[in-house]
Amino acid sequence: MGNIVAIVGRPNVGKSTLYNRLIGERQAIIDDISGVTRDRQYGSSDWNGKFFTVIDTGGFVENSDDVFEKEIRSQVRIAIDEADVIVFMVDVMTGITDLDEDVANMLRRSNKQVFLVVNKADNHQRLLDANEFWSLGFEDTYFLSSLTGSGTGDFLDALTEHIDEEKDLTDELPKFAIMGQPNVGKSSLVNALLGEDRNIVTDIAGTTRDSIHTKYNKFDKEFYIIDTAGIRKKSRVHENLEFYSVMRAIRAMEEADVCILMIDAQTGVEAQDMSIFRLAQKRHKGVVMLVNKWDLIEKETNTARDFEKEIRRRIAPFNDIPIIFVSAMNKQRIFKAIEAALKVFDNRTRKIKTSVLNEVMQDAIAYYPPPSHRGKFIKIKYITQLPLYYPAFAFFCNYPKHVKESYRNFLENTLRSKFDFTGVPISIFFRKK
Repeated sequence: MGNIVAIVGRPNVGKSTLYNRLIGERQAIIDDISGVTRDRQYGSSDWNGKFFTVIDTGGFVENSDDVFEKEIRSQVRIAIDEADVIVFMVDVMTGITDLDEDVANMLRRSNKQVFLVVNKADNHQRLLDANEFWSLGFEDTYFLSSLTGSGTGDFLDALTEHIDEEKDLTDELPKFAIMGQPNVGKSSLVNALLGEDRNIVTDIAGTTRDSIHTKYNKFDKEFYIIDTAGIRKKSRVHENLEFYSVMRAIRAMEEADVCILMIDAQTGVEAQDMSIFRLAQKRHKGVVMLVNKWDLIEKETNTARDFEKEIRRRIAPFNDIPIIFVSAMNKQRIFKAIEAALKVFDNRTRKIKTSVLNEVMQDAIAYYPPPSHRGKFIKIKYITQLPLYYPAFAFFCNYPKHVKESYRNFLENTLRSKFDFTGVPISIFFRKK
């Protein structure tokens, strides 16, 4: 089993409300009008220590005439193909509709884990009415209200039983996932790195379908490339092609240590690139950004500098990442990109001795102590690195709840400047001493 959870169902059953509740923030737009979710949403969630990616599949084709039935069926097929767990949401207030029956028939024929969620069951009468949905034949059926949260705890307990634990892969070869939108140059980069002599590589079928791990072993460098370039074009609809590409990127991200995010120099950073970047950040993956097709850009003295400055503005506050301008077609700076990815991998697996960590950070804290809170002086007495697969630090102090966000940022920036965590998200926790 994996970590991708897709919410499917017809319009206006509450998919976006459940999505917002799972990710803990109001990212998706909610309204009582069918088809409000025009863009698919991707976010990270965790429950009882299990981390997973949630996808709200509410998108539809704008020119549809009816109730978007064709698009809904198409999205369910994609979810069946690509997601690990499917949440099928229905509405107790409208009962079982023909479209619900169609979706249920498709899901019953799949071999994926399906949870039937009957939404808006927030009073005694609706809970009684919800019993009719048992006729759809899904063993894992839950009655809840995504708006108030009632019933979501039991549902999440059951859901996370089918979510994999995070694995510590620091003792294995680095895994680099090549990500980016269609036609950005992912295949060209992989081909340029591997060359025509395939005797030096070994193709190993990945743990997930169609994810190929290619072992690179050249010039004293050894790592795995996770190729996400092969998107199956099952539909002519551009939106679904975009949906596939993001699903593939998310799946590759789960297995990767470092995400090599390619963007097109001709278009710059787009919304889909930002979605993938933020997911990589939330999943504590290393990030290297490649600006591909740089050979096609007309350049002046400060073109690269200004381009990089705009990218860092877009991805702030986590903008301490390598940005490299490449041409995969011309093999321009592609090996510099790999050097950067290997360096980011080293940064992600770096362990700092507790004595060194305290010596360096206590000096910085003494120079700039945390601001007081309502007359209470905050004293940070001890710092340690947590035994996790990514950089995470615990600061023990007397008033952990009163440390301001600005001071957290100061501590993170100090850690980055003193120990070099370029390309890697850092987690900071304050604990009671």
